[in-house]
Parts: sequence; C-alpha cells; structure tokens
Amino acid sequence: MTDPTSLKLLNREQAILEFNRRVLAQAQREDVPLLERLRYICIVSSNLDEFFEVRFADMLDAARDALGTVSNQDVDRVGRAAHTLIDEQYLIFNEQLTPLLLKQRIVILNHADRDEPQRRWVQKFFEREVRPLLVPVGLDPAHPFPQVANKSLHFIARLSGKDAFGRDNRIAIVKVPRVLPRVIKLPANLSDGHQAFVLLTSVIRAHLEELFPGRKVEAFSQFRVTRDSDLEVDEEEIANLRHALRSGLTTRHFGRAVRLEVVNSCPAELSEFLLEQFGLPAAALYRVNGPVNLVRLNELIDLTDAPELRFKPFEPAWPTRRLPRHRSIFEMLRKGDVLLHHPFESFDPVVQLLREAVEDPDVLAIKQTIYRTGAKSELMDLLIEASRRGKEVMAVVELKARFDEEANINWAERLEAVGAQVVYGIVGYKTHAKLLMVTRRENGKLRRYAHLSTGNYNPKTARLYTDLGLLTADPDLTADADTVFRQLASLGKFKAPRRMLLAPFNMHSRMLELLAQVEAAARGGYKAARVVVKINALTDAELIHALLRAAQAGAKVDLIVRGACMLPPGLPGVSDNIVVRSVVGRFLEHSRVCYFRWAEAEEGEALFLSSADWMSRNMFRRIEVAWPVQDPKLRQRVIDEALQPYLHDTMDAWQLGPDGRSVRIGGEGGISAQQALMRRFSE
Repeated sequence: MTDPTSLKLLNREQAILEFNRRVLAQAQREDVPLLERLRYICIVSSNLDEFFEVRFADMLDAARDALGTVSNQDVDRVGRAAHTLIDEQYLIFNEQLTPLLLKQRIVILNHADRDEPQRRWVQKFFEREVRPLLVPVGLDPAHPFPQVANKSLHFIARLSGKDAFGRDNRIAIVKVPRVLPRVIKLPANLSDGHQAFVLLTSVIRAHLEELFPGRKVEAFSQFRVTRDSDLEVDEEEIANLRHALRSGLTTRHFGRAVRLEVVNSCPAELSEFLLEQFGLPAAALYRVNGPVNLVRLNELIDLTDAPELRFKPFEPAWPTRRLPRHRSIFEMLRKGDVLLHHPFESFDPVVQLLREAVEDPDVLAIKQTIYRTGAKSELMDLLIEASRRGKEVMAVVELKARFDEEANINWAERLEAVGAQVVYGIVGYKTHAKLLMVTRRENGKLRRYAHLSTGNYNPKTARLYTDLGLLTADPDLTADADTVFRQLASLGKFKAPRRMLLAPFNMHSRMLELLAQVEAAARGGYKAARVVVKINALTDAELIHALLRAAQAGAKVDLIVRGACMLPPGLPGVSDNIVVRSVVGRFLEHSRVCYFRWAEAEEGEALFLSSADWMSRNMFRRIEVAWPVQDPKLRQRVIDEALQPYLHDTMDAWQLGPDGRSVRIGGEGGISAQQALMRRFSE
C-alpha cells in the first residue's frame, strides 16, 4: 500500500486554472442563455485578473525564494496553461458567441463596420465626452514612461516625424479614462433594427491621430498591465492596522508587474518596448484577439434589452412554515432552529433578525463579524442605527479581506463614529468566521440568539452563491458564539467552545480525528464507512493524506470541490476509492459541509457546517468556525439538499482525473442539482 505522504500532489495554480476552464465551458453550453454565456466569459477574465494579481505573483516570489519551493519550470508550466486558457477564451468569444449575438441582432461595431451616419455620431461623442479627458504623453527625457496603474487600459502609439519643438519623440502613451463607460450603445435610429454597440477603445482608436496634429500614427496597440496586488503590511511593526492599510491602498495599484496584455496586431517593436519598461520577460506577454479586458463586456450585457437571452428571474423563497412573516423571529427561534439554504431560500430573514433586534427595546447587545458586506449594506446601516439607539454594538471588521479593504475601512470608521466597539480581530489572522449574535432581556434573564453561516453577510451575493445559514437560540451554540467574540476582542488564552470548532485552535485537529475514526472503522470491517466533504478548495496536505488513508482502508470518499483540488483521485491502490466532483452552474457553489460516518448508530456519524475550506491558510492563519448539525431533521435536510443532489448531478458536474484534468459528467438533458433545488423551493 502506497504511503499517502509520498504521493505527489497536484499543482495548486494549475488546479485554479482548471477550475476556470470549467467555468469557461459554460460559455459553450447551448442550454445556457446567450447573454449568460457571455457573462461566463467575463467571469473567467475577472478570475484570471485575480489569479495573476495574487496567486501567480506569489508563485513568482516563491520561485525567487532561496528555499526553492517553486521551480522556474513550475512557473513556465503554469504560464503556458494560462496562455492556452486565454487563447481558448478569445476563440469562444470570437467564433462562437459573436456570430450568435449577431443572429440575435446584437452587434459590436468596429470603425470599419460603421456607416457614415454612425461615424458622425461617434465623432461627436468623441469630441464631447472623450477628447476632453485624454492627455497624450510623448516620451522624452522630460516626459519619462508614465506610472501605469494596475489593470488600467492604455494605448501606445509610434508616430512619424517630429513634434512642434523639433524633438524626435516617436513613442506616445494615451490613458483610457476609467470614468467613461467602456461600452456605448448607439441610438436606435442609427442601428438598422439591431442593438448596436461601440467600445470606448474603438472610439479612441478611430480618432487617435487627431490627438497628434501634424503627425502620423504609424503603429499602435491597446495595452494593460496586471500587477502584484496582495496588500502586505507588517502587523507586528505597526500601531494602527486601519491607518496602515488606508495608506497601503494608495500604493497597491503600482505593485510589481506580472502580466502584459496587448492586442495580437501589436508590432513586436512596441510590445518589446513595453516589456522592457515593465521589467517583464517575453513569457509574460499575452497577445489577445479582441478587446483587452473582457470583464468590461458586462456593461454590454446590462445594456442589452433581451430578457429572453438571460436566465429566467428566480425569486428566493421565504421559509413561511418555519418563520411566518407576521411573527417575531425571536419567538419562532425559541421553538427551534431554522436552517436557511441560499439562494434557494431568501437571505431576508437574516436582515429581518437584525432589523427586529435594532427596533426591540429588550435587545441590549449585537455582535457581528464583517468580512465581505459590500460598499452598500443594509446590515451595516442597521448596526449603525443600533449603536445610535444606545445598544451595545461590537463589530469585528476584517480589514484585510482581499479587494474589500477600502469598503471595510469605511464601514469601520462609520461604526466608530457612532460609538460602536470596532475590533480588527487578531494580529496575523484574518477573521473569516461568519457570526451574528443578539443578546436580549427576557423575563429578567439574558438570552442569546445567533446566526451562523458558511457565507458572507452580503444580501447581493446571497442571491448568487449557494450557502447554508443557521438561525438559533440553542444555549450551547450561542454560548460558543459569545466565546468566539470574546476571543476576538480580548487577549485571554484559548477556551475551547462546547460544540463549535474554532480555527486556528482545534478545527484542523478535529477534522483529522474524525477522518482517523472513519479509517479505523473501515479497517475494522465496517463497510458503510463514509466521508463526504463539500468545500471550495482542498489544498492542505495533512487533510489530503488523512483522506487518502481513510480511502485506502476501504472508506468511500466523495469530495465536492468547486475550485482548486490538489488530491489526485483515481490512482490504482492509492486513491481509487475517492471521487472528486466539481459542480459549475448558474450559482457559485460556496457552502461548506463535512459529513463523517463510522458506525450504524446515530452516534456514529457527524455533520458540520463551516466557514472554512480545507486549506492550510484557513486552518492555521484565519479565524474560522465549524458547528455540528445535531438535530436529526436538519441534518437530514442538509444531506438531502446540499450533498445528495450534487453527488447525482449529471448536467453541471465535472469529475477530476488523476492528471488534474476534469471531464464533464453527462450533459444537456441530465439532472442539475441547482435546477432541482430551484424547482423544489419554487413549489
């Protein structure tokens, strides 16, 4: 039997790219509405931006590290895979989606495609809206290459002749203003029955030469640079984390360059010049056949009037039987816990709980963790109102939630301004746990209510992500929630919660213990030994090895991993008892569920919901919670809704092979877990 610790795990970065390949495949599905197919193209572009800003940048740092944990060959291999994925993305956009959009009379017009009335309209738009904001910079010793911010779009042009001062400055840079829309819809009277659009870059390109009177533009290209954007501060050396991060946000946009994008017609002379300016090797150049930055085509989707080309609207259900709208949520929770399954069920009960707490004079205190709430948030407004009304409000704000730092800093400052107690968690650890707790005076005693969740306190993403939340008045769970908040606010020693698991203290070790229990049962001949884990990523080596040991002992292991998975399944004698699935559908799979079975009796199984993925950073460098679902009815409901449908999905599911490549299971006409759940809750 192979020792699991000797097994070479799959590469994490390639696993992330493989996930994006699965997302990109959605753009090719004929059963997906056309504008939604285009949206998947945009999602992949957004995901890849973050991949280069964070993961690939970290990989480059590791390759330079003296420890040699990442080789240059690893970097080259991942870089080639990224090139292949991006080329495929543009191929799908150009050869599949663009012709299909044209059939639906939706067209993006280049300058050559525009007729004379359309060109006149574009000319007026350029003069009125665009030209006043353009500042061409001719390069010379007095005008060096400008600072180019992360992901900002520019043109580079090579000019003929000399300027008005007789200088031979042949290279010029033009920044595309971020304040302008990237997609402009032409008036209906100029569109010949179509919905016609022009891209801002096409408008500038058509009038580029007008920016350089008396000179000819000999060659030009759009370009965009992606920079290392992971915000790093030395938390041990600073006195105020919020002030340090606020300062760091101003320099984040100018980190080390990691990728350069140009259009495929860019002359080699210009691309080589840009690579030199950004200090990048040739492998970092990405020539694209179409608009640089496909993310901005989301604007076209929003501007297009074609509801039949989008997903049919889905309205999440309110859990009427468990939470009648006209009854107090506190009253109903005293009768029993309520499980919410988003986005199939509404997130509104969570908002209603907080609203009721704000308005109830018997509520004395509210505590909440804040990770990703968005720049606008009714929940945050309610916390501010609660503090104004004199309630004790404690907000644990995670200032280092990647790319949400500015929004969270702003919320922290607004909360502090009205007297709320704001803490930033523990130095060196991100607070990723999702907890809301309300303390209420009832019959002369204090009673706690809580909401625990696998997802963020963001009503917008709660309509797009699958997550599980528990509303509870259970004395043990609410006491555990209070313990976590005290741990985050104080400097006391760790006190183990009664039923919750808390990373970085005991979550990892408890998961290993449960896996070892399943392994022992399987070795002892228990044929139904079972592990089912639904998470977003699996990269922690110890947990992977424990899964392999359980599988080698005879336990059946099913893993539903949305994103990166480093465990290679299906290897004979090593991992052939493990199946790894990924489900990519209309909603982003985000819930985390861990199920273990080692005996027939009810005491022989455990089911946890969690905020944590099975990654080392979640287990050791974040504050995370997991909690058991002990009510038999709720536990069965989690199994029936969040596990079983995904294990039997034959439409949106992919199966991972031992080489790290995924193969789609089934196809059109199969069973979709998400669609089945939508139907169930609609009924």
